[in-house]
Amino acid sequence: ERAVAEALDASVPVTLSSALLREYREYERCATTVVNAYVAPRMGGYLERVGGMAGRVRVMGSGGGALSIDRARREPVHTVLSGPAGGIAGARAIAGRAGFDRILTFDMGGTSTDVALCPGAPLHTRELRIDGVPVAIPVLDIHTVGAGGGSIAYIDAGGALRVGPRSAGAAPGPVCYGAGGTDITVTDANVWLGRLPVVGWAHARPLRRDLIEAPLTLLAERLGRSADATAEGVIDVVNTSMEGALRVISVERGYEPSDFTLVAFGGAAGLHACELAQRLGVPRVLVPPSPGVLSAFGMLVAPVRKQTARTVLARGCALTDFALDETFDALAAEACA
Repeated sequence: ERAVAEALDASVPVTLSSALLREYREYERCATTVVNAYVAPRMGGYLERVGGMAGRVRVMGSGGGALSIDRARREPVHTVLSGPAGGIAGARAIAGRAGFDRILTFDMGGTSTDVALCPGAPLHTRELRIDGVPVAIPVLDIHTVGAGGGSIAYIDAGGALRVGPRSAGAAPGPVCYGAGGTDITVTDANVWLGRLPVVGWAHARPLRRDLIEAPLTLLAERLGRSADATAEGVIDVVNTSMEGALRVISVERGYEPSDFTLVAFGGAAGLHACELAQRLGVPRVLVPPSPGVLSAFGMLVAPVRKQTARTVLARGCALTDFALDETFDALAAEACA
């Protein structure tokens, strides 16, 4: 690989699997290398422009620590979950200041919900898949479901009420935005039930509760229920989806939710956190002062981190402690550099 890279024109972006992921399991290493090579040209150009505007830049990494801009340009695959990773870093910082070190993070935005378990420290995994493609880098163990404020409610072929993963997005957004949206969303259900005020937001346009009535009534008629009951049903369905996600990362891994504090952030989490805590038996909910920007705050407080690994092959018992020490010394020197 090194010989091929040296023979190529210097202007060609090159990703070497022997540099990116020096471990066995050839398929996973190849797939990770392809993902990196796919995004490197665009990420490289973007980060070059950003670096030109600031004297010192760090980029959030998927493993929970910050990367240098040079490494992020060479290995952008390490940023695939950087947004949610920033949220976990922020949640740990805020919870630590409040005296809680065992937390469940609950990040509910407009299109999805990201949850993670931190039993004193965040958990990591190397079994990430992006659209079915394995990416074998160390990332924070985050579970995601398609449930957010903009998630659209609909009736499936069996006549059951479903919510998400399709989202109204920012444009046109929920019906109550008054921007042309026609599908009832979780945000619309919260507005209809009075859980969100239609006025009073600083520098924000009023929410249009009157626009919700027609599409909500249509959905309710198809279900044979009242508009209020249908809106409550939308909330119940999305809460069930998020409850399942929180159980996956806690109960299914042998952890008792009652031993943790639920840290709720993102634009919509505060509307649903208390009911989820009640369902799970979580005794405390912690809502940060500015929950909508906690992921950005987390990126600011995340420590610089470098993780490096290498597969070492040995015949029989030929690998001595001394050889292991040499390997670890080389990895440590690389990380420190």
